[in-house]
Amino acid sequence: MSAENEVRDASGKFYAALNRMANGDAGPMANVWVMNAEATAHHPIGGRDRTYETVIASFAKVAEIAGGGEIRITDQTIDVGGDMAVETGVETGELVIAGHAASIHHRVTNVYRKGADGWRLQHHHADLSPAMLVILQKLSAA
Repeated sequence: MSAENEVRDASGKFYAALNRMANGDAGPMANVWVMNAEATAHHPIGGRDRTYETVIASFAKVAEIAGGGEIRITDQTIDVGGDMAVETGVETGELVIAGHAASIHHRVTNVYRKGADGWRLQHHHADLSPAMLVILQKLSAA
């Protein structure tokens, strides 16, 4: 299998884990990230997390209030160089947060690193999601 196809497979695992999180199960997310201090995420709800533990914990918090949805990457490009790869695209779909539906449509950049256990996500950066931010504001005001 080519390196690009291996990264595409790792991306598929990340988006499968993201969809499980959208349906309340953050468990699979733990298996798609590099398990070290280099893991980072810039989330569509704002904020930046550093370290594997912090990144996984943030996805777990979302899973606690997630009530369904599906998120996929479209317009995907993958560029591989050595043990690192960059994936860009557009995340689209819908996510239900605490009973409120948010339409998802934002640009995304994912960075993967190849280690002894294969390709894993090292960094996830998504545009801010106005729809998700409105929902979170409603929840904090309640």
